[in-house]
Order: sequence, then structure tokens, then C-alpha cells
Amino acid sequence: MDVEQQPAAAAAAPAPEAEDDEDKPTEQVPDMAVAQLAFVVTSGRGTQDDAKAAMDIITAKNMAPFYKALCAKSPQHFALDDALLQRMEAENAKTLAEIDAAQEMAEKDSGDVEVLDAMFARAAHYARIGDRDAALAAHKAIVERAKISTGRRIDAAMATVRVGLFHSDMPAVKEALASAKKLVEAGGDWDRRNRLKVYEAFYLVLARDMKGAAALLLECVATFTCTELCSYEEFIFVAVVTNVLCLPRTDLKKKIVDGPEVLGVLPSLPHLQALVASLYNCDYRGFMAAMVEVNEQLLSDRYFAQHARYMVKELRILAYAQYLEAYRSVVLASMARAFGVGVDFLDAELSRFIAAARLNAQIDKVGGVVETNRPDKKNAQYQAAIKQGDLLLNKIQKLARVTDV
Repeated sequence: MDVEQQPAAAAAAPAPEAEDDEDKPTEQVPDMAVAQLAFVVTSGRGTQDDAKAAMDIITAKNMAPFYKALCAKSPQHFALDDALLQRMEAENAKTLAEIDAAQEMAEKDSGDVEVLDAMFARAAHYARIGDRDAALAAHKAIVERAKISTGRRIDAAMATVRVGLFHSDMPAVKEALASAKKLVEAGGDWDRRNRLKVYEAFYLVLARDMKGAAALLLECVATFTCTELCSYEEFIFVAVVTNVLCLPRTDLKKKIVDGPEVLGVLPSLPHLQALVASLYNCDYRGFMAAMVEVNEQLLSDRYFAQHARYMVKELRILAYAQYLEAYRSVVLASMARAFGVGVDFLDAELSRFIAAARLNAQIDKVGGVVETNRPDKKNAQYQAAIKQGDLLLNKIQKLARVTDV
């Protein structure tokens, strides 16, 4: 009796494993983590552990084309192992042969759905191993295919965006985004529309359009599903950094400082949390200290690194403007103490930003005082209206002369 029951128990055992498989997160294709690790190491800001982590992913996913390009780009950080490269290339050839066989069989014996699945498998394989040109070509073939639903066409266009972001190929990302947005407008569902906003926001960060990126990211904070591109923590980091620069103080309080979704993640980003809290609470010394740490994070992030200097400058301008808004005049030494910096440093900073018309103030060097000049909005609007009127009159006069002739 007991012997008969054992096979039944053994047969029932795998059931929990099947449930676990269903709960596994969606694989990132391509794996954005290895792109981030490779960036950190090649920029000289990484450690041996980062290099090892990158190589572990490269080896596990047989990323031969990416590995070869990485070793050529940065041989001082990644030495080419010919034996490893040959082994990975052999595995890739084997996988590609299986995909070719599956597609050939689908074309002979199955329908369009099976053929399309094989095409997606080929494109995903190229994206997974880091073969940029082959991945872009494979996804393009899907987008241009005649018999395909709008949803699958959008999926292929969005996958092209991911490949472009992985390789920091801005022209490819721009082209694929334009295609995906057009397709989404023609018949995309809510989920694809929502995820596409995150894709576009990350592209705008790379293009240094922080205001555009901030607005898109803020729309997706409560409805984030874009795990194929980044984790929620990474998403919140990008969303908060961009929105700190762009949101008015009242909106910053409502949507970032007190936003429930943001509050759930910010404790895992302590330096960013300190930056936001100190800016809102007017703790400018704490703000400057937190900004130093956040700058290190920006420099180590492949989306923000090239803009880190710009971001830090804009954050300083934001803090100086917020401080000066409360005063008609303030002693320079007092302001320097509030920010925890030297008087000479602050004097040079304010002079530069005032000369660039980024701060509405002037410095009385003799008296050691900063005097604010609040802009007259009504007068500015009046002057703008006069200027636009003059331009309009000039155009009308030119048109009149042309018609008279």
C-alpha cells in the first residue's frame, strides 16, 4: 500500500515548481543591468565586483557580440578570452540553428502566428546576446511585415527602443519611438501606451529634455508596469531627480514629498530622500551635502552621467533662487553660512548665475549684500506684446509690398 502511494506523491511534487515559474518576473531583453555594470566599469567608477557581475551575466547569456565589442572598447577593464568567446559563439550558433529550424517548420506546416513567434524569437535572441545590428534588423522585419496585428507591431517597435537604449543608440531610439507612438495612436491599448511613456521619458533624459521626461514619468508613478526596461526603484530615482528640477514647490510637496508611491521607495534612496526633504524644508546646508552624494549617483548612472554637471548646476540655481525669494536683500556672509560654503565661493557662483540671467539679483560687493530684483511680470508681458505686435506689422507691410507688385 505504501509502495503504491509513493509514485503518486512523487508525481504531485513538481506542481509547486510550476506555480513558481508563473510568478517569475519577466526577463529583461536585452538585460539593462549588464549595460549599467559595463558603463560603471568602463567609466572608471566601478569595482572588481562590478566587473565580475558584468562578466557573470555576459557568460550566462552567451553575449558574445557584446563581450567582443566591450573588450575592444575597454581592454584595460575587460580582457578578451578567446576560449570563452568561441564557446559563447558556438552556443549562439546552436540556438540560432534551432530558431531557423522552428521558423522553417512554421512556414511549411503552420500559420502566420507560428511564423511570427519564430521571428520574435530570433529578434529576442539577437537582443539578448547584444548583437545590435542584427537585433535592429530582425525587429524591423517584424514591424514591416504585412500580416501582423497592431499590438505585435507595437511590441516589436518598443523592443527596438530597448535595444537602442541598451546600446545608447540615439538615432535608432528616436526612429523607433516615432514609429511606436504612431502605432499606439492608431490602436494601442492602455498598457502599451503607459509603458511607451516610460520609454520616451528615458530617451528624453538622454537628450537632456528633463522637463519633458519629468512630466511623462510623473504620469506613470502610480501605474508603473515597465519592468522590462528598469526596476521600480530605478524608475523612482529618475522620476524624482527630474521632477525636483521642474515641479513648482506646491506640486513638489503633493506629488513627490507626500506622494505615497514615492514615499514607499525613497527610504531605499537615502541621499535622494535627503535632497528632496532638505530642499522643501529650506535646509540649504543639508541640501548641499545631499547634492554631493546624489552627484556621485548621477555620475554612475548611464542615463544621467553625461548630464551630471548640468543637473548639479540647475539644482544649485534652484536652491539659490528659493533662498533669495524670501528676501529683498541678504548679507552675503549670512547666505554663505546657510549653505555651508565659503563667501568667495558663493560670490563667484551668484555672479556667474546673475550674469547669465538665471537669478534675479545683484551683488553689492562693497556692502557685502545680495539684493533681489523681482521680475515685473505685467511689464514683461506688455513688452512681449509690443514686440510681437511690431513683428506682425513688419510681416503685414512686407506682404502688402508683395501684393502691390
